[in-house]
Amino acid sequence: MSGILAGKRVLVTGVLMESSIAFHAARLAQEQGAEVVLTGYGRLGLVERVARRLPRPAPLVELDVRDTAQLDSLADRIRKCAGGDTRLDGVVHSIAFAPQDALGGDFMATGWDSVATALEVSAYSLKALAMACLPLMKERGGAIVGLDFDARIAWPAYDWMGVAKAALEATSRYVARDLGPRDIRCNLVAAGPVKTMAARHIPGFDTFREVWETRAPLGWDLADPEPAARAVVALLSDWFPRTTGEIVHVDGGVHAVGA
Repeated sequence: MSGILAGKRVLVTGVLMESSIAFHAARLAQEQGAEVVLTGYGRLGLVERVARRLPRPAPLVELDVRDTAQLDSLADRIRKCAGGDTRLDGVVHSIAFAPQDALGGDFMATGWDSVATALEVSAYSLKALAMACLPLMKERGGAIVGLDFDARIAWPAYDWMGVAKAALEATSRYVARDLGPRDIRCNLVAAGPVKTMAARHIPGFDTFREVWETRAPLGWDLADPEPAARAVVALLSDWFPRTTGEIVHVDGGVHAVGA
């Protein structure tokens, strides 16, 4: 099969709904020639149903990024579903979570337990996932791409998830530094707001709609995850062979303009 990912195997996390960027990244990766393996956490039946809407079947492995045993066994479980093949060329990190008390505008009242959960799941997991997949990538190299939301400023209601995204950005740079000698790139796609399941749990999400409607030079469609997914697939490909530690903004240009 032809395409910019022809002959590659890519692991995609975070495919929970058809509206998610991760789903469209998996779809486009398949359309561009990749073999895709999915991970799911908790609602595996839902992930299986959504996966059936992809162009081709994609095996599913369970992964809780807070479970050391599942991380330690991830490479072996991917090998098993790939018929013993030890190769993995790309990883998509689309994992983020913050308890409800860490969102919504009461930033100063959030306790450490909730903050720690947001940081572990949303930022530390990038490093944890990279290390779990390293046994399958260390011989040929590859690309890790994470999904981000611009963390340079304090957004209304985003609160500790904004801090977690800032930590994700820093983590990506350090992963890029440490895995670069193995020819493994690590980059992020900072996407504009998309109406996903995760977005529904962010109080004040409509504020983002107003910002993007008035400030995006290229315009922005909150119902269209494909622009961000295309950037993910491009960064997984060989077309960015010496780009690492980068944040690619796919937000209609909002990051570049003032009020």
